[in-house]
Amino acid sequence: MQLFSKHREPMCVYCARGRRLSDDEILCKKVGVVAPDHRCRRFEYDPLRRIPSKPVRLVSTFQADDFKTEE
Repeated sequence: MQLFSKHREPMCVYCARGRRLSDDEILCKKVGVVAPDHRCRRFEYDPLRRIPSKPVRLVSTFQADDFKTEE
């Protein structure tokens, strides 16, 4: 299993040529101000621009008594 997939849907939010202006605007070196989901043929994936999702919090149903050994 790979951490980063080699194939990414082309979107300016992940492009090496784009800079985030706000949550809904990206400044592209080639096109100008565009939406984050805009795509063009000059897309170049930059894995450092990807914001990973937050990890799922583990909910434990165990108590301290569950780990005590009986002697």
